[in-house]
Amino acid sequence: MIFSKKLITWYLQNKRAMPWRETKNPYHIWLSEIILQQTRVAQGLPYYMSFVEAFPTVFDLSKASEEKVLKLWQGLGYYSRARNLHATARYVANHLNGVFPSDYKGLLKLKGVGDYTASAIASICYREAVPVVDGNVYRVLSRYYGIETPINSTNGVKEFKELAITLMDTEEPDHYNQAIMEFGALQCKPKNPYCIVCPIQHGCEALKNGTVDVLPVKLKKLKIKKRYFNYLVFTFGNEQTIIQQRVGKGIWQGLYEFPLIESAHDVDVDKIISHTIFNKMVLNNKYEIIPYKDEPVIHKLSHQHLYTRFYIVKMDSTIKVDESQREVSFKEVHSYPVPILLGNFVDGFFN
Repeated sequence: MIFSKKLITWYLQNKRAMPWRETKNPYHIWLSEIILQQTRVAQGLPYYMSFVEAFPTVFDLSKASEEKVLKLWQGLGYYSRARNLHATARYVANHLNGVFPSDYKGLLKLKGVGDYTASAIASICYREAVPVVDGNVYRVLSRYYGIETPINSTNGVKEFKELAITLMDTEEPDHYNQAIMEFGALQCKPKNPYCIVCPIQHGCEALKNGTVDVLPVKLKKLKIKKRYFNYLVFTFGNEQTIIQQRVGKGIWQGLYEFPLIESAHDVDVDKIISHTIFNKMVLNNKYEIIPYKDEPVIHKLSHQHLYTRFYIVKMDSTIKVDESQREVSFKEVHSYPVPILLGNFVDGFFN
């Protein structure tokens, strides 16, 4: 039995039951694929269910506010995915009458849809013979064929894509693509793969050469940048506080946060109360400032680590806010989309 048929047979016997595997609806498949980008299935599944419930059709998603979409996405990270999801829903609903493109090339033109996602949707929904190449596929192919080319190099991306094309099952492209991804997730795992009971073990170069633990090869990551965030959590009046929306192209675009003082290194209370941003908001009013915790909260993103402190600033009078800031009640804070770092703080402090 050839490589693809062995994987398909394994898949039909071992696949996990997933709601998006019960449909060929391109809206649901697209939604699941965007959510599962850089996200484990166990984490992404409840988000998928929430989105389908809140937005049963692409028209429903297109009509939603960006704030509502970001709020539902809260905790998944890589928030550009949510903004692209919303933009694509509006494009499909308003310019394509709610009908998704029916081939790989057409899908590739949608915002936030790259080679992998376009291949997945085209093969699963329309049975187009285009191979998917994700982390699971890289792992299976590099081990089975003993390929040492780094998977995150230009040559590696080209080599693995060309190999994936030659292995594509043209009779069952939908089953094959899902099979090789599921095989990488469940059988040919990153650590402690089940080689002893592997249905393709006899042809596996990595198993034969003892290189299972070193494949696939990946170039070293970029240097991690450290950033120091100091949030001012004002409390005043009838349980009121201040929030503001992040703008620009950096992390968390469109999400909300408390007034922020970013510093070059970890700072103490004295540095905070002497800062321009703090004095501009407090003016000459009386205040009490209390660090929320003794040590900073370390929040790790892909290329940066955030050392975060929260300073509770208690005031008797209303403070000055600019047009980018909002005065909201403690209760209202929970309804705004915020990064998970702030979400955890909000849930603990404004309970």
